[in-house]
Amino acid sequence: MHAAELLIRCLETEGVRFVFGVPGEEILEIMDGLRNSSIRFIVTRHEQGAAFMADAYGRLTGNAGVCLATLGPGATNLTTGIADATLDFAPLVAITGQTSLDRVHKESHQFVDVVRILEKITKWNIRATRPEVIPEVVRKAFMLAQQEKPGACHIELTTDVQRAETQADVTPLMTRPARRSSPDGLALERAAKLIGEARSPLILAGSSAVRRPEAAMELRRFAKNSGIPVTHTFMGKGAMPDHDPLSLMPLGMPGGNDICGSGMCHADVVIAVGYEQVEYPPERWNHDCSKHIVHIDYMPSEVDRFYRTDVEVVADIRETLEQLGGLVRYTASEDEKECVRALSAAASAERRGDVDGTSVPVKPQEIIREIRQALGEEDILVSDVGAHKMWIARYYPTYLPGTVLLSNGYSAMGFGLPAAIAAKLAFPERKVVAAVGDGGFLMTLMEMETAVRLGLPVTVVVWVDRSYGLIKWKQEAEHRTVFGVDFGNPDWVKLAESFGAKGYLVERPGDLHRMLEAALGSTQSSVIAVPVDAEENMRLTRRMAEAPCPVGDRCQKHRATART
Repeated sequence: MHAAELLIRCLETEGVRFVFGVPGEEILEIMDGLRNSSIRFIVTRHEQGAAFMADAYGRLTGNAGVCLATLGPGATNLTTGIADATLDFAPLVAITGQTSLDRVHKESHQFVDVVRILEKITKWNIRATRPEVIPEVVRKAFMLAQQEKPGACHIELTTDVQRAETQADVTPLMTRPARRSSPDGLALERAAKLIGEARSPLILAGSSAVRRPEAAMELRRFAKNSGIPVTHTFMGKGAMPDHDPLSLMPLGMPGGNDICGSGMCHADVVIAVGYEQVEYPPERWNHDCSKHIVHIDYMPSEVDRFYRTDVEVVADIRETLEQLGGLVRYTASEDEKECVRALSAAASAERRGDVDGTSVPVKPQEIIREIRQALGEEDILVSDVGAHKMWIARYYPTYLPGTVLLSNGYSAMGFGLPAAIAAKLAFPERKVVAAVGDGGFLMTLMEMETAVRLGLPVTVVVWVDRSYGLIKWKQEAEHRTVFGVDFGNPDWVKLAESFGAKGYLVERPGDLHRMLEAALGSTQSSVIAVPVDAEENMRLTRRMAEAPCPVGDRCQKHRATART
């Protein structure tokens, strides 16, 4: 068989269900292989959309998503999605074509050295120069992409290698589940002692804590059994159900003024579970290096002067928490119990808000409340990047891991719609909503055609403020002149209809509720445009800056201010 056919058989052996991509002349052999394969090829309208889809599919399933592109511009169009997967720890394998080997040493039509270009944004990438190495290359790419920390890998195949005949004894390599290491007993004992002696311990849940459902469930058991409250990064949403009294407000708002609601302001021991520093810099919550840190993750911690660990338990998170739970002897004092109750009550009140839902433009809190009421606990909300992401990450109540998807480490605009398409393909039985800004939506708008063509009932809620709202918010918060952020918009209803989707425009109070109900009950893709009250952005900044700490004079910031 041809090497391209061998490649497809290797992908089938890896359990690949979908390949997202755009066809091209230098991958025609691979396309022929896919045509006769059990793998479904999803034709996208841009390679960036294909990479975002593979990224989201990898995050949601734990199996590497696969994207495919031709040489030159096809390959370089993948880079944003590849970088996003690497910085948000999503397993992804990108496959690109290339001109024949006899031309890669000189100037050639559409040739750029893609392997070198992608070197800094992948865990591993390679040009396969002989057909017999393909099984090893594919197995290694998937192994590394799915291994802790997950991320992106890349395989390049030149046209002559794709067409080459393979030897009969060269076959796909079988996959075997990786065994993650068990925790070290001494490290567990030291961690248990530090936690047991703590005055105000706090769990900080990050992306790795929710990447695998079994780890998230064990974290919940550990928190409930010990009575230790939980805060989380934006990527850690779902680690604890937000209706649980131990679930506090998250960390992640720009400026670092959210440490009081998270309980971080008076914590003396932080149990960082699956926390990655790219999610939220430790300088913002440990600027004076006063906190003792227990690091629990599959990998050692990143070196940082504000993240000086007392104990590191580098092992399987689920097993670590299970064993640690049997060793920890922590009993909260009455004062600490009162602190946790105060933090929990403040979190409940802040999430609930006081919006009456009678105004248009619609307040962000009202949009979030309507989406939450329209979706079940297992349904999926995908957030694009923009001002709306801050609101969703902070206020959208989340009950299960993997039900809120957002681009955070790389924060790539345009992620929302392609990711929602991948979510619907991965979990067709769940409702999927993409919350996008009018800036980010138009960056990958062409994928509406993909959703419609595939018959996927994805609902897109567009937050319309006619600007790059997050940048505008930053300019205003820093007392800068607002500049270079405003733009015009299309007719949203006509735009949606031109793709064959259903279009809605919120014009009166109550419209959003009715439109979400109709869209989520339909078999059509839908776009709901919602004029949003962008003035709420700065109101939120002021409220967070002026709000009293829920724990009062127990707050370390309060004590530091009193001393000065």
